[in-house]
Amino acid sequence: MTPADANTLSRLLRDGVASDADAAGKRFSERAERDDLADVAYATYDSPFGTGHVAVTSRGVVAVRLPTWGTEDAFLDELATGVSPRVLELPGRLDEARRELDQYFAGERRQFELALDWTLVRSGFYGRVLRETAKLPFGATSTYGEIAAQAGNPRAFRAAGTALGSNPIPIVVPCHRVLRAGGLIGEYGGGSEMKAALLQLEGAITT
Repeated sequence: MTPADANTLSRLLRDGVASDADAAGKRFSERAERDDLADVAYATYDSPFGTGHVAVTSRGVVAVRLPTWGTEDAFLDELATGVSPRVLELPGRLDEARRELDQYFAGERRQFELALDWTLVRSGFYGRVLRETAKLPFGATSTYGEIAAQAGNPRAFRAAGTALGSNPIPIVVPCHRVLRAGGLIGEYGGGSEMKAALLQLEGAITT
């Protein structure tokens, strides 16, 4: 067997194994869908900032991983610990969520119509902060102090910032729309540059 023949055989075997693995993965996904084997389904989504992940339960979107925030493994660990260990990659269940995210990043969607699962959101003041944040419309902004006041404690603006920093459903629950007093961008899980870019996408800021 010549080196060229050996390379060809290796490629064919590799492609065959990959093809078998893909087919097995497709069969497993179909069975998981049919037999309802997953409590949490997740998939990737594309954005101008890279590839992120989004997860849903039977209640709605439970988590979004920003492309610049954490790792896939950490995201899956959070889902397994905080929601259910029955987590599977099932893109079919994420069609609507990914479609709306695509439309948002393309500037074609101003409001998400997705149901939300608040399981990973802490109760009490933190939860109230995020629920108030979820009401902020496209193109609008608020401040940490204003959100804190709407959540019932106007003096707890630092705690409001902490709550926003722990938001498990960014983009859909638009914590990027909350700024520091005076219009300063402030911190963001995906980084201040991403926060500014999202606000520019929405026309909330111009520079």
